[in-house]
Amino acid sequence: MSLHTIMEQEPTEETEIKETTPGDELAAAIMERHFLPSLIRTETWEGYTFADLEIKIKESTDCYGAVLWPSAMVLCHFLDTHQDKYKLVDKNVIEVGAGTGLVTIVCSLLGAKVTSTDLPDVLGNLRHNVSRNTRGRCRHEPLVTELSWGYQLEGRFPRASCRYDYIMAADVVYAHPYLNELMETFEHLCSEDTVILWAMRFRLDPENSFVDRFQTRFHLEELYDLPSLRIKLYRAQKKRSDSQSQSGAAT
Repeated sequence: MSLHTIMEQEPTEETEIKETTPGDELAAAIMERHFLPSLIRTETWEGYTFADLEIKIKESTDCYGAVLWPSAMVLCHFLDTHQDKYKLVDKNVIEVGAGTGLVTIVCSLLGAKVTSTDLPDVLGNLRHNVSRNTRGRCRHEPLVTELSWGYQLEGRFPRASCRYDYIMAADVVYAHPYLNELMETFEHLCSEDTVILWAMRFRLDPENSFVDRFQTRFHLEELYDLPSLRIKLYRAQKKRSDSQSQSGAAT
């Protein structure tokens, strides 16, 4: 299933003549990062251009989590065009729900130490994409490992040793039965200084309610609003407890 196929499957509204907005122009610039191979290949892949390099992504049509969604492109575009503010070189980054690995790959190409995570049935294709696009290109070899949200978090990602500067998430909230576990995972992986960059496509009511719940525990800032793609990009940080705030003030 290609990116274009996914886009075509989304419900469309009646066509209206509208003026082009900055959001429309940004969305068009992001989608231009995608290209298809010019020749027929024995292996099916789709191409993306980030960090001044071509990235080849293979999707797995028999696995829902191994399809590339536009939110990943939105997040990658932001990282690529905001390197002055979000310097990833030598930063510790973890991606949750990495899927095909595009965000992991771009973070690695931009110099980060990346831990890329997803469910076991996705890891084979994820490792393939990450390896083929980062080998010999990166300062730090990315780690691909299993993460089932809410399961054995302290055992697999102990707070004392697993401290992350950034958490990356693209389209992790979609008709998903484990949103409570996702919230628990965000909270476990976050220290006070961890920044979450989260691209989300709005489709269903549970997504809106998850954002509302998320804001009770995290400070949320909107970085992009792309109505034509129905995608928003957020920056988030964990809220401090009253005791932490008082301790910081005393210091």
